[in-house]
Formats: sequence, structure tokens, C-alpha cells
Amino acid sequence: MDDHHTLTRADLCDAVHEALGLSRNECATLVERTLGLIVESLERGETVKLSGFGVFQVREKRARMGRNPKTGVPAAINPRRVISFRASQIMKSRVHGAAG
Repeated sequence: MDDHHTLTRADLCDAVHEALGLSRNECATLVERTLGLIVESLERGETVKLSGFGVFQVREKRARMGRNPKTGVPAAINPRRVISFRASQIMKSRVHGAAG
């Protein structure tokens, strides 16, 4: 039996609905706007810090030579922007405690 569950936007909306008693439409708007603000900030290259949760950051990766993993043939990898996430110490402690 699989104990894993994927947290979805609908799950977030349900949690907000239960916690605040707002209508489902208001909850959906709140969740979408929050996620939208995070994405918009990252698009501008800004760092997003959520206290007690973690930090989302956009990093610039330089062009480099890589390898096709199937064939082993060298291949150029273009420069690109990537998103990284670093969990806060609070989150790390909570997850570590839940795992043990």
C-alpha cells in the first residue's frame, strides 16, 4: 500500500476553507493569488523567503558541456535559469522528527 500523498491546490483550498470558513471560491482565489505572487517574484529574479518554511531562489547556470546519458555523446548545455529551494531549519527539524 502506498503511503504517499500528493498535496494539490485543491487540498490547499480545502485546508483554507476549513481553517477560515471562507467560501470555496474565495479560498481558490486566495491560494491562486498567493502562488501567483511567488511565481511573479521568481520571474523577476527575486528571492522569496517564507519564514519557518524556506527560501526559493533563481540561479543562473552557465553554459557547459554535458553528456547524453543514453549514448554518452558530449552535448552542449545552454545557459539557463533554475529555481532552487532551501528549507528552513524549522522545516528540516519537523521533517526529520516526523521521519524518525
